[in-house]
Amino acid sequence: QVQLVESGGDSLQAGGSLRLSCEASTSTSSFYSMAWFRQAPGKEPEGVAVVKPSVGGTIYADFVKGRFRISQDNAKNMLFPELKELNPEDTAMYYCAARDGGAFYGPLARASYKYWGQGTHVTVSS
Repeated sequence: QVQLVESGGDSLQAGGSLRLSCEASTSTSSFYSMAWFRQAPGKEPEGVAVVKPSVGGTIYADFVKGRFRISQDNAKNMLFPELKELNPEDTAMYYCAARDGGAFYGPLARASYKYWGQGTHVTVSS
């Protein structure tokens, strides 16, 4: 059973930066893609970014372009999304997800991903 474990969530002031992490129980190179989603209080989940671990290609949602960057360490089976210039609208639970096949509904569609972590919470205050 594949497990994904997120960490690094914190409470911080607007304008700050944060580095999250996602550790997989299996080789990240075995996944077609891995993604980050977030869900703010009272809102629907939204896709934030996608990476193809085997080649390093990334896609970022428009609302985080220029502020969000994913790095990876395939030897440790980990992803490290870095968020900068945080604002209160970035307050959310952030989830790591992965897919290794199956139906594909788009790189930032929740239904495309089979494996999910429990999430790590980020709170940004003004």
